[in-house]
Amino acid sequence: MKKYRVGIVGAGGVTELHFVGYKEHPERIEIVALCDPNPEALHAKADKYGVPQRFTDLHDFIQNSGIDVAVVCTPTSIRKQIVLPLIEAGLPVFVEKPFSDTLEEATEITEQARQKGVPISINQNFRRHYPFELVKNKVADGVIGQITSIVFTNIFFRQDVGWRQECERNAMSVMGIHWFDGFRQILGCDAVSVVCQNRSSSAIQCAGETDATVQVVFENNVVATYVQSFSSTFNRTEMIVIGETGTIVTGYNRADLYRKGEKTPAETWENNLSREIATYEGLNHLLTSLETGVEAPNSSKDNLKTISILDAAYVSADEQRIVQLKHGILV
Repeated sequence: MKKYRVGIVGAGGVTELHFVGYKEHPERIEIVALCDPNPEALHAKADKYGVPQRFTDLHDFIQNSGIDVAVVCTPTSIRKQIVLPLIEAGLPVFVEKPFSDTLEEATEITEQARQKGVPISINQNFRRHYPFELVKNKVADGVIGQITSIVFTNIFFRQDVGWRQECERNAMSVMGIHWFDGFRQILGCDAVSVVCQNRSSSAIQCAGETDATVQVVFENNVVATYVQSFSSTFNRTEMIVIGETGTIVTGYNRADLYRKGEKTPAETWENNLSREIATYEGLNHLLTSLETGVEAPNSSKDNLKTISILDAAYVSADEQRIVQLKHGILV
């Protein structure tokens, strides 16, 4: 098994997922460099995890770190200006979600990477952290028959600080990106239309939306209804997957199967995979792709279909219309 020299761009809070997730795999990953324009944040994080090389300039990082793979944990507002120079240098990139807030920018980055022959993968770690993969497998086994609908609720109180407060795209870009991607994984087909209403609550200080309701129709005629709130004083994260012969109800750590006429679960499955472990798995998809030449399941090309649903939701809310997609891509 090959070992890779990894460099991380960005020393903010999300990098903890990567440092913690990678440390259990020294045979596969060695974090040798960290880059951040803020010297205080840079040295604090590098000291905490014993990173030897420290850079405040991206081009210095690219030219002198000697890394094999770059991990990008910067705000989405500067994502393009970070990722494109890495691509130009021929460095494979593992990018935090959302890959981009807009399909236009995500497409540009993906096309640049294709032209340079540089693979990019996205940290869609909720594919495994939330029971999406578990439910996908149960559906594939025919446990609930053909799915008719998915109802997803994610409501809680969240007051961000720093750069997120200034983002025009907020709640759906932060959390909806996970859920849209998860719906795709379970159903195994493309979205064909999206309709959305969103609002911003005065209870939260931010430039973007705090609350949204979205309906996504997929090629197999399943309708996924998603409700998001960052302003609710009551917490609930629940997915209900309704099939013709049963219903699966999930939280983060478990999934319950219900049959007709039964008030208690007929079967329960546990799901206890941390975000950190799932983050390592996401990077390892990229590393395996480098070794085999086979496109990673979390590639930027695949993620364009997740970004398309996100972008379509914002377009729908802004223009007050149903937005159509073709082959999973916003048209």
